[in-house]
Amino acid sequence: MNTTPDAVGFSTCREAIMRKVHESADTAIKFFDQYAEQLDRLAAHMASAFSAGHRLFTLGNGGSACDAEHISVEFMHPIFEKRKPLPCIPLTTQSALLSALSNDLDFSAVFAAQLSQLAGRGDMALAVSTSGMSSNLVKGLQEARKIGLTTIAFSGKDGGRLSGMADWDFIVPSYSIHRIQESHTILLHVLWDLVHIKLGEEDIV
Repeated sequence: MNTTPDAVGFSTCREAIMRKVHESADTAIKFFDQYAEQLDRLAAHMASAFSAGHRLFTLGNGGSACDAEHISVEFMHPIFEKRKPLPCIPLTTQSALLSALSNDLDFSAVFAAQLSQLAGRGDMALAVSTSGMSSNLVKGLQEARKIGLTTIAFSGKDGGRLSGMADWDFIVPSYSIHRIQESHTILLHVLWDLVHIKLGEEDIV
């Protein structure tokens, strides 16, 4: 009997593939149907803040750190020449600083410590987490609010500890880490696009 991976029938794999794709699409549709109006208001707020010279700081751990950095790339290096770059700084990239803060203080302080030195009133902080349970994100948003930043949270499940902490709270209605991350990717793309549209740029995406 052939027990190699090739022995798995294509029809079985296709069913699994399409199930996952439909789950992802259904999760995203349900999420954006709930948050579309709030997302529109946030984009207008962010456009106004960027126009006033303020910056966006992004925070996350693991896969969500990748999303935090992805957001920064989108804003700092737009894929369309006609769209201007906007200041977005990920707090996840300096390995020496992150390890020093973790070693000398505590890993839960790595984002709050950076915000206390870099951010100013009117800036924005966006925390990304699938569970909403990360202590460093909780402390980061607490510090952000203390300074006077606009706070934004992308989370999933029930929002975890981040639920209700941010001025703008977006919770993907799923307990699957993959489905949450997939919706977060769409969310960051849509938010980036809407901010530029609110700044008067052409809707070309």
